[in-house]
Amino acid sequence: MAEPNIGLSDPGLAPLPPPKHTIVQSPNGIRAGWRAFLFIAIIAAEYVLLALIVRLLLHGNRPMQVSMVGPTGLFLMEASIFLFTSIAALIMARFERRHYGDYGLPLHSAFGKNFWVGTAAGFLAISSALFCIFLFHGFHLTGVATHGRTLISATLVWTAVFIVVGLSEEFAFRGYLQFTLTTGMGFWPSAFLLSALFGLAHAGNPGESKFGLLSVVFFGLLFCLFLRRTGNLWWAVGFHAGWDWGQTFFYGVADSGIPPYHNLFNSEFAGRTWITGGSVGPEASVFTPIVLAIVAILFSRVYGQHRQIGNA
Repeated sequence: MAEPNIGLSDPGLAPLPPPKHTIVQSPNGIRAGWRAFLFIAIIAAEYVLLALIVRLLLHGNRPMQVSMVGPTGLFLMEASIFLFTSIAALIMARFERRHYGDYGLPLHSAFGKNFWVGTAAGFLAISSALFCIFLFHGFHLTGVATHGRTLISATLVWTAVFIVVGLSEEFAFRGYLQFTLTTGMGFWPSAFLLSALFGLAHAGNPGESKFGLLSVVFFGLLFCLFLRRTGNLWWAVGFHAGWDWGQTFFYGVADSGIPPYHNLFNSEFAGRTWITGGSVGPEASVFTPIVLAIVAILFSRVYGQHRQIGNA
């Protein structure tokens, strides 16, 4: 018996509806820009809620003043950034049916080889930049600044603080947002946009300069390279922590214009600003982008394979 002829033109077979294509939705779902906006809106709502809770708890009393130069203030600020961006990412992961680790910080890789190699590289990089300044008679150590039990506690506290700094700043600028915007505009356009915002976020630091902000943008692009070649943020988190730990605690120099506190060594700068970085610290020295470029070249030779970031 002949089989019935059922084709695309058969009136009994309903045609598939065309994929949705609107200002909000693409054929692959909600557009990347709207998802990024929702992510930022969730973080803003979290901070508003926190402000309301603090206001209710204080009952009109003045809040305790915490110095942002010391480890306590820096830790509280950076920990809140990491906490709120992580909560927002978890909400978006549930909404997008993804895993938190898809956004750059897979837990199975936490504090593994990439983190520790990145940490060592970051410390060697800041050491190299300062050594170049030293060769031009612009930097030298003047003695040990912290001793005894204070040195032990300061080492432990600053280590914890800069790990949190690496986590918060990398995830805030190269975690969910980098992943999501990559699905809409590609990896490197997203990297340049977010690195520019990364530099802008440091503009309010005391003593910051235009060249210092440009170096921050270079840092952002380097961290994006780490992400692109390793597939996650752990190398970048380690490098970020190692650089800042060496800069602020170990060598006792200014970090993006923020002076050191309870640092291991005292140090002095002398000479032209383009060599020393001036009030910004070594990040505004001409040697910092040179060192970062060398790091990028060496890293690219070792980690030659691109990893897929931001699958839709």
